[in-house]
Amino acid sequence: MNELSPIQLILDASFEVKIVMIILLALSVISWVIIVQRYLVLNAAKSGVRSFEERFWSGMDLSQLYKEGTQMQKEDIQIVGMENIFRAGFKEFMRLRQQASVDKEAIMEGAQRAMRVAFAREEEKLERHLPFLATVGSVSPYIGLFGTVIGIMYAFIGLAGQSQATLQVVAPGIAEALIATAMGLFAAIPAVVAYNRYSALLDAITSSYVTFSDEFSSILHRQVHSN
Repeated sequence: MNELSPIQLILDASFEVKIVMIILLALSVISWVIIVQRYLVLNAAKSGVRSFEERFWSGMDLSQLYKEGTQMQKEDIQIVGMENIFRAGFKEFMRLRQQASVDKEAIMEGAQRAMRVAFAREEEKLERHLPFLATVGSVSPYIGLFGTVIGIMYAFIGLAGQSQATLQVVAPGIAEALIATAMGLFAAIPAVVAYNRYSALLDAITSSYVTFSDEFSSILHRQVHSN
């Protein structure tokens, strides 16, 4: 009796089931690429929060902190997350403050608006490709199930042409069909786990951005009203 191997079952699968398997394989590969890439981006943002907060709350002069960031950019050192929000708000604050015709409230509104724009950009960077993981996690099992239904349908059609129905006749077709379901789950499970983990991490990072923006606004408010 010849043993059935998964590879042989895939090679012997019907055209429709092969298409389903190729789609699921492609989704799985793309998902893993995104999972690794998002891991690097989100962890860099998380590390950036800790690093910048240490520098910001160390008592360093804000102008000096801004100059350090400018020097880092000149040295092609990437600035991410919270520091970009700080730089956007501080730059607009100093620009408006140098204009004698601008009142104090307008200065604060301009700085806060600049920080909101920078926050939106940073949030967009962090959220990029996460909806794709959610889509793969929700759709892949159904794609696999579709392949399974097609495979079982062909198995029973083939069985109808046999004079005697035995397990040896029907087993390869059903096993081939079930591989599609297994591939669907293989694509979906990592995508769902990664999406949930990264969404929680994203919420924590963006929450720290919002908190910093509020605290920095208070500092700027005190500065602009101290004169």
